[in-house]
Amino acid sequence: MKPYTLIFYLVLCTSLCAQIDVNQIDIYRDNYGVPHIYGATDEAAAYGLAWAHAEDDFETIQYTFLPSKGLMGMHAGKDGVIMDYLVEFLRCRKTALAHAKDLSPEVLKVIDGYVAGINAYAKTFPDQVLVKNSFPMTVMDYLTGYNLVIHFFSDTGDILGELMSGSNKSVQEEMEEKTIGSNAFAFSRKIMEHNKTVLNVNTHQPLEGPFSWYEAHINSDEDWNLLGGLFPGSPFPMIGANEHLGWTHTYNYPDLIDVYQLKINPKNEHQYWMDGKWVSFEESSVKLKFKIKMGFNIKVKKKLIWSAFGPVIKNKKGYFAFYSNAFENIASIDEWYHMGKAKNWDEFEAALKMMTVPRFNVMYADCDDRIFWMNNGLVPDRISEGERVNGVMKGESTEILQEGYLPYEALPKLLDPPHGYLFNTNNTPFNSAHKEDNLQESDFTAFQIGFKESENNRSTRFMQLIDTKESLSMEDFFSIKYDIQYPDSLWTPSGANIVFKTAPVAYSNYNKYKEVVDLIQGWDKRADTTSIGAAQWAIYYNYYLGLGGKELLPEERMDRALKSTDKHLMKYFGRYDIQLRDYQIHRRGNKHLAVPGLTDMIAAMTSTSFEKGTAKPMHGESYIMILQFTNDAVEIETVLPYGNSRNANGPHYTDQMQMYARQERKTMTLNRSLIEKTATSHYHPK
Repeated sequence: MKPYTLIFYLVLCTSLCAQIDVNQIDIYRDNYGVPHIYGATDEAAAYGLAWAHAEDDFETIQYTFLPSKGLMGMHAGKDGVIMDYLVEFLRCRKTALAHAKDLSPEVLKVIDGYVAGINAYAKTFPDQVLVKNSFPMTVMDYLTGYNLVIHFFSDTGDILGELMSGSNKSVQEEMEEKTIGSNAFAFSRKIMEHNKTVLNVNTHQPLEGPFSWYEAHINSDEDWNLLGGLFPGSPFPMIGANEHLGWTHTYNYPDLIDVYQLKINPKNEHQYWMDGKWVSFEESSVKLKFKIKMGFNIKVKKKLIWSAFGPVIKNKKGYFAFYSNAFENIASIDEWYHMGKAKNWDEFEAALKMMTVPRFNVMYADCDDRIFWMNNGLVPDRISEGERVNGVMKGESTEILQEGYLPYEALPKLLDPPHGYLFNTNNTPFNSAHKEDNLQESDFTAFQIGFKESENNRSTRFMQLIDTKESLSMEDFFSIKYDIQYPDSLWTPSGANIVFKTAPVAYSNYNKYKEVVDLIQGWDKRADTTSIGAAQWAIYYNYYLGLGGKELLPEERMDRALKSTDKHLMKYFGRYDIQLRDYQIHRRGNKHLAVPGLTDMIAAMTSTSFEKGTAKPMHGESYIMILQFTNDAVEIETVLPYGNSRNANGPHYTDQMQMYARQERKTMTLNRSLIEKTATSHYHPK
């Protein structure tokens, strides 16, 4: 290690900032427990955020960083040790060390402030620490854990699953995953009747867990005034609004990873063919430890294999390697930071041009009535399409290794379209605006970006609704945002909608399942809580998808799913004509509420089996923020599915559930005087 590299490493492993005076950090809690944090510097504000978030959910924050120290297995056993292994297999710490220099000094200070805040909380409340000796955490530990998160944003998990199983995902399987996602709409003043620019921030993340949203407002004397959503472990909001602008993300599907099949030396399995000769793998091992029942700890050693093409996995088809942008990327945190600090469109675009965020559509609006959408991704600048066969290249020459990524200018984007609106529901980039404003796919090199998106029920329904409007009132806006109607042309993965198309006279088992078939076919495809037909469809749909089906014809799957649905309804409810509120129940603690919506509706709700035949929402409307911009101000409304705290004994564990179920929101502000006036508590992080 070079001397200057060693010095830089030592700095990262200790502290970058001067001692923070916690008495100068103010935390105000509003009526819903949302922390509004004020510090003299950005790093002091990040310290306060770490403390406040730890008060609400220290456990989940630790899940993000225990793997970076190889300690997740000591908390979560066999399931956790997989994460510890991935940190080593993907060389997350090596990436963090090699690319920490890519971060700006101001972002390193923010991270250091956050780490200092987490360490202080752990020291003050040692009984809440999940694994002994996991604190203090260093900045390098933080960046290692952050790099693992970026891998999950960059399709590494999907590729690992495919390579370890030895099978490739079909287009159909990928589309099944795309029935869940996010929505983003931006409307300019030219079509809004109240002359305000409107942005719908409507992500569809898990409602709980390490990728569920936490809401916070972070403010410093260094021109930072940002309210929005962040995941546990984030040092600031990744989506949200400041006084000038707002933005959100939706998931997209660019082709981010290159997969290579390696040719192995038949006389020496430790070598592969590259550039006309046999080359030895980089082989090492990692010692892992995890706890099992009765408190015993187990230690195992796992081999790690790397090639010039990336980490190596052996399956029934051979040896494969893959390369992801995450192997050289921790700087996305820098881009998100500068997005939140931007004061206008030019500064926001300058942040986007850093090109470090691995994927996600970007939807933007501001006080100047600019609206913008971009199909963003850190996509390899591939030379040609012909080198791939079924998505895999021959890994025999370093000439095929990509050396860069597509530039900002090459990616699909629209700014201020003439008809005044932009939208994305995880659908095709070539339907993001009025049909006369849309981009043409022929203008882009499809094989490089790998456009996989088509239309979905949400985009089809949005187009139906917007096409009937020449202008929008806020009532119109909310009727679109909270729409719970499937389009007549309901699309489903794997042909599940065959049940709507099958005539009773053509179905041999119709008389067996008449009640179920009639209720589903007679359903108006609307998912109010009082709907009859919505629950029956949801139960049938889950059984249908659960059958797999590669070996079954759609008719056979339908028949088996109807049989299971009939049995389910009679076993758990004793009747067929249940309403959606009988089946889909939003619950946490002792609070149980009916909620509208189903998978791939605009107001989406995806549920999983719970108890006594019911289902619990687990994915969908996860953080809602409605922004209305005038020339000099922003109006903000937000809501979370449960509350802003994971503390089951606290007042903010379930206090937003009723608003959420009723499709209502709370009013938020960036104004300090209003925040201080209405705050329920004020304290310093100590």
